[in-house]
Amino acid sequence: MGFAAVLLFSLWLFQGILTPFVLAAVVAYFLDPLATRLTRIGVRRSLAAFLLIFLLMAFTLAAVLLLYPLILAQIGVLVQRLPAYISGVGTLLRHGLERLEEALGPDMVDQRLRDLAINQAATMLSWLGTAATRLIGGGFALFQVFTLVVVVPVVAFYLLRDWQVMLGRVESWLPRRNASVLRQLAKDTDRVLSAWLRGQLLCCAALGIFYAIALQVVGLELGLTIGLMAGILTFIPYVGSLTGFAAAVLLAMGQFGTWNEVLMVVGVFVVGQTIEGYVIYPYLLGDRVELHAVWVIFALFAGGVAFGFLGVLLAVPMAAALGVVARYWLRRYLESPLYLDPPRTGT
Repeated sequence: MGFAAVLLFSLWLFQGILTPFVLAAVVAYFLDPLATRLTRIGVRRSLAAFLLIFLLMAFTLAAVLLLYPLILAQIGVLVQRLPAYISGVGTLLRHGLERLEEALGPDMVDQRLRDLAINQAATMLSWLGTAATRLIGGGFALFQVFTLVVVVPVVAFYLLRDWQVMLGRVESWLPRRNASVLRQLAKDTDRVLSAWLRGQLLCCAALGIFYAIALQVVGLELGLTIGLMAGILTFIPYVGSLTGFAAAVLLAMGQFGTWNEVLMVVGVFVVGQTIEGYVIYPYLLGDRVELHAVWVIFALFAGGVAFGFLGVLLAVPMAAALGVVARYWLRRYLESPLYLDPPRTGT
């Protein structure tokens, strides 16, 4: 308990500077299996770490140079056409609610309900435009760019190079009496965490590409930005998909002004969720992901509230570790006399 308290206090005290180091640790953890495979075929660990970090940086830089101007242009379109989008959403909702009033009667749908729905949709669309503008315009301060471009790759290289050495040293510090149990718990945590990370990376990449292309095909002007955003936010189970879906539907209502095109956008997300639920997880991951969606959502929100972006980065690893420990103690409890309550002998 004392160690946990010191750890939480340290995270709170240094949360302003720990983010690049945690990002670097995530990168090193993700690339360690590839580095290990390269060392097995004769490549020195330091060279393998350098090559992997270099390739990751090159891929990231190429993606930024290719996508950032396109996304920036689409944000400009959003800012320029936001009043027209808001007007289009209001008109479409008004027509739809008037038809609903004709079908259900004025007792179910009245003027106040129509005005409330239209005002709320306009507010959400205005917030979307403002948030996107702030994210693109002010989300990359000079220090943040320096941190992402310089500090994270350098720290990730050294962590990746010495990963196995650090793990071996930590293992040598384990109390000998409980070393085997702690090693097994660490292996179980690594298995659960790596399966979750692999699954979320596959989902984010596949769905981001699918949504971006499909929304562009159906004619949504901001389809690239919304599609990539929906794919990235997929790492938050259900919440990310619903956020991307709501944003895409609102923009489609504002741009097209007819329900046929809006239903096409809805169909894109239905197909995307079908791909995620019936292809990616069952065939690529099976039942190896042992983190329940509700537990992940709670961990992400709790980490974000407690430590901001740093907490979001640490939320899933901590949730995986706590889940493994909880299952271990549950097994111990189910095998103990406290649960089994064996019959007493004697008189």
